[in-house]
Amino acid sequence: MIENNTLLDIETLKRNAEEKIKEEGLRVLICAGTGCVANGSLEIIEKFKERGINVQPLSKEDKMTAVPTGCHGFCEQGVLVVIPKLDVTYVKVKLDDVDEIIESHIKGGKPVERLLYIDPATQNHVFKNEDIKFYAGQTRVSLANCGEINPEAIEDTLAAGGYQALYNVLKENNPDSVVDTITKSGLRGRGGGGFPTGRKWMFTKMAQGDKKYVVCNGDEGDPGAFMDRSVMEGDPHKLLEGMAIAGFAVGADEAYIYVRAEYPLAIQRLKIAIKDAVEHNLLGKNIMGSNFNFDIHIKEGAGAFVCGEETALIASIEGERGMPRPKPPFPANKGLFGKPTLINNVETLANVPVIILKGADWFSSLGADTSKGTKTFALTGEVNNTGLIEVPMGTTLRQIVFELGGGIRNGKKFKAVQIGGPSGGCLTEEHLDLTLDYDSLIKAGAMVGSGGLVVMNEDTCIVEVARFFMNFTQNESCGKCVPCREGTKNMLKILEKITRGEATLEDLDLLEELAISVKEGSLCGLGKTAPNPVLSTLKYFRDEYIAHIVDKKCPAGVCSALKVIEIDKEKCKGCSKCSRICPVGAISGEIKQPFSIDKEKCIKCGACLKGCPFNAIIQK
Repeated sequence: MIENNTLLDIETLKRNAEEKIKEEGLRVLICAGTGCVANGSLEIIEKFKERGINVQPLSKEDKMTAVPTGCHGFCEQGVLVVIPKLDVTYVKVKLDDVDEIIESHIKGGKPVERLLYIDPATQNHVFKNEDIKFYAGQTRVSLANCGEINPEAIEDTLAAGGYQALYNVLKENNPDSVVDTITKSGLRGRGGGGFPTGRKWMFTKMAQGDKKYVVCNGDEGDPGAFMDRSVMEGDPHKLLEGMAIAGFAVGADEAYIYVRAEYPLAIQRLKIAIKDAVEHNLLGKNIMGSNFNFDIHIKEGAGAFVCGEETALIASIEGERGMPRPKPPFPANKGLFGKPTLINNVETLANVPVIILKGADWFSSLGADTSKGTKTFALTGEVNNTGLIEVPMGTTLRQIVFELGGGIRNGKKFKAVQIGGPSGGCLTEEHLDLTLDYDSLIKAGAMVGSGGLVVMNEDTCIVEVARFFMNFTQNESCGKCVPCREGTKNMLKILEKITRGEATLEDLDLLEELAISVKEGSLCGLGKTAPNPVLSTLKYFRDEYIAHIVDKKCPAGVCSALKVIEIDKEKCKGCSKCSRICPVGAISGEIKQPFSIDKEKCIKCGACLKGCPFNAIIQK
């Protein structure tokens, strides 16, 4: 309970933080997420810092401050430079562009048009932030501060309302009320399973034990997924605050963030955030003058996909090999070190402070009937706008692909979307108006998963997609149970036979039988969901599998073993370029006469296709 005479003045902390930010003058927000850092954003930040004075007259400020932020989400357009007061976003900024931005726009009032985002539909430059459709179609809750604040400056967090929710919870001093609020909000686990968060909190709160833990699952292992990483990098204090609220609600005083070692920037910023929060009495002992203690530790994982499963994650924190354990007992009753443990993923916990501040009714007003709130997705593949998005649950696939995503690249035709990563399934053109929520996706043979969205065009081989994901899950199988260990291995062998044109229709039947057996018989979620990409593609694209098996053709022309490369003798000018670039000497002929390809030698690498200046080489 908080005593009035020792009450931490959260409002004063916020006002002081706001005053400090005002002193920074014109704030230039520069993405310092992992992707932009790889593209040179740190050097750009330093150059802006060197020029951080004398920016009058346009800004009416006597100072300019370069602010490193987390991921803005618009990853393909990085490095991103946003100047909120000028309502402008610059994309694909290079080091040499800094002076021009300062001289032309900040000082001279003339935007640098060549660095503005180009709308793929209109092909026009977009001058105002609000007109960038990629952002305009989003509703940001867990990502609200990502790209807006300096994640390494606690003042930015406090000025944005950070730790106000924790203050309110401690002041009210009613754990039951907190659990009730989360339950009424309809928040479900964002890690893939979609289990009601309030129920999980209640189970842990009711569990008997003198010691309880909170564990944050930051082991984001899906290929191409980076939603949790972006929160940890861009707004680490929101995660810490959500964990502290959860700890207070269930009666825990200690927590672990399990984050893979491949996320060094996230780990660095989490460590800074924990240190600053403890120094400001927002974590640690007697938080904000209360009798609530809460310590958070970071556990670096080795990058095993199976450790995304909660019992395997617990085993890893305990120093054992990350392998799933049978349930029951569930972690809520017997989890970390045998104690009652609450496990939620990063995005789930990042929603908690916002729900506490804005209320359960506000959160439940977003989303679909049984899937409340928003969901982050990593939008990748053959769309014009790739990146990280957050939309209300129930948004349609069409809205995401063709509005936020800007449509398919190069005017190609939409073919499918793989949703939920290796654990998810394939959605087709007939699903474009399907609402993306937990229940609708399960009915369609897919799942939300952690939120990966890979968009495919007409040139994508569906069988190869299934093979790719099966290869991933087979490699990541811990090997503890036979259905997953042996089943995924044999499924992969059959898929490889199909892509080589060596399979029979009996193999196809066996593939489907194996998939069902692995799904029903595996111990943990990895094995139970591993067959999803195969089962969903068999359901919607069986004709492509049959084409590979019966016709010995890959309709998309992707599977190299099934390619047939020929020279059109009518178009061939006999220039010999194809012969000179062929790595295996499979092309021969006389100058100024049509050349030919030895199909026995040809390895179908495609070098001649790309190199022919007369488009005389064709692939069937």
